Amino acid sequence: MAASPKSSSTAKNLLIGVLALWSIISLVVIVVWATSPDLKGSAQCRAELQEATEKLEGAKVVFNKNKVALEEMVEEEREKHARQQAEILLLLGHLNATNATLEECRQENVVLNGNITLLQEHIEQLRQKEANLTAQISLQEEHIEAVEHNVTQAIYQIESCVREKAVADSQMALAQTNTKACKSNEQRLEKQLDKCKSAESEVPQQTQPQEAAPPKSAASRLAGVPVLTLLICSSLHLRT
Repeated sequence: MAASPKSSSTAKNLLIGVLALWSIISLVVIVVWATSPDLKGSAQCRAELQEATEKLEGAKVVFNKNKVALEEMVEEEREKHARQQAEILLLLGHLNATNATLEECRQENVVLNGNITLLQEHIEQLRQKEANLTAQISLQEEHIEAVEHNVTQAIYQIESCVREKAVADSQMALAQTNTKACKSNEQRLEKQLDKCKSAESEVPQQTQPQEAAPPKSAASRLAGVPVLTLLICSSLHLRT
């Protein structure tokens, strides 16, 4: 792109040189023709000179036109080159901006890759925590099942204790009833014994000594009645 002005200038100089050489050769030919020893008439020579002059003038006109055209071409090439330079600068600006954007994207990619790595590590940690929590939940479920089993067993034991307590309460009530009955019998027997003792003390001891022996035996039998009553009550307590 930078060699275009030089090539245009070289072509222009080359064309100018060719035209100048052609003009010199034409003049040389005219001079040689005019000085040749051939018997030519002056009119013919003048005509040829006029023709050569006209050709030279035409060549000058053509040379000037070509020169102007070449200068215009050179100017167009210069303008084109300037436009191309401006476009190149604009493209270089776009390229620099693109390179800067690419560099930013590369840095962002590095940051994103780092963030992705951190996220993957965090996900792995979360998976480990999930596995640990799952294991803990399994242990807690097993513990809950064991506690539920123990609670069920405790409920069964409580129900059994409640039933046993109800049975014990009923047996206690029965025992209390039996005890009251025994105490009532005991009190009744004690009253009878007191009556017997009071009757025995009222009998005169000096009369009928032989007949006093049977009441003693009866008193001894009556004295054994409270003992028998206590034995019966204790046996009832043992049964309850």
